[in-house]
Formats: sequence, C-alpha cells, structure tokens
Amino acid sequence: MKRTLPATLAATFSRTLTGVLATLALVTASHAATYEQVIPERSRIGFGFQQMGVAMEGSFRRFASQLKFDPAAPADAHATIEVELASVDTGSVEGDEEVARKTWFNTSDFPVARFESSAVKALGDERYEVAGKLTIKGTTRDVVVPARFTTEGDVGVFEGELGIRRGDFSIGEGAWRAFDVVANEVVIRFRIAAAPR
Repeated sequence: MKRTLPATLAATFSRTLTGVLATLALVTASHAATYEQVIPERSRIGFGFQQMGVAMEGSFRRFASQLKFDPAAPADAHATIEVELASVDTGSVEGDEEVARKTWFNTSDFPVARFESSAVKALGDERYEVAGKLTIKGTTRDVVVPARFTTEGDVGVFEGELGIRRGDFSIGEGAWRAFDVVANEVVIRFRIAAAPR
C-alpha cells in the first residue's frame, strides 16, 4: 500500500521548505551584491589623539570615496578614499586654522590625503584586513587597515580604525616635532556606507 503524508503535515512541510528556500535566496542575493555607490551622508571619517594627556576628537567634513566590494569575492575588492584636509573640524575655528598651516597639514601644498587599497583579506566573522598605501603631506606609507563589513538593510557598511604615528607623515614640524604636548599616536576612525550597484 502506498503511504502518503497527512494533508496537515504535508502542508506544514511545504511551508517550512518554502521558508527555508526563501531564506537561502535572500542570503545568496545579499552575498551576491556588489557595493559601489558610496552614501556620503551616512559615511564619516574622524580621528582621535592625546593633547597634554587629554583625549581629543576631530573629523573631516569633506571626502570622496570609491568602493567596489562583493562579500562573496573579497579578493576582487578595491577602494580609494581622498580626504580634503582643509575640511578638518577640530571643534574650534582656531584649531581648524592652526592645523591647516604649514607646520601641520600644510593644506596649501598638500590639500588631499589619500588611501588606495591593494589587497583585501577575509578573516571571517565579518572581519577583513585591507592593505594599501596611505599618503599624507607628500609621504606614502604601506598600511594594513582592520575593518568590519555589515549590512543595514540594503546598505553595506565598512567600519574600522587605523593607528598611525603623526611623525611618520611630518604632521607637526618645528617645535611640534616633540610629542610632549601632542602625542605621536593618532587613531583614524571611519565608516563608509555604500549601496549596491
């Protein structure tokens, strides 16, 4: 005798299978997305440092980003970020004017800081290492940026921070070469949001 599932059990099984397949389809679709359209209003680049032992924060109002990232093929990713240094926001007009001078960023000769990636390595658990070159004030250094990629709806978000030494880029010359007032260590923090193409 041929056995068949009771109608209620068959219906339940069918609904469950449909749900699983729909979930798999959504997961596959999300991983297949290539994020390229940077959303400036949802992105931010800031920095932190110590001045006379006190933690200070700042940010940049204007920067341009180009991004191409597919979570399913991270090795093919590429990113560039160009920061307009004169757009610095230290929290005061005097501070903004001071860091734009030749002693610090020298924005008249070096208006833009630039990062360009050369390789992206997946570490698992939404974490990545982004290797590339960072250029500030005419000096280029190889850096490896730890980052985390998550999604917020249909938007992909890269977040992370990079520690640099300001002395490596001649940020602070003359009397400011010493690190007794302004520390050598600076942390760059970023959030780059992008929509799929």
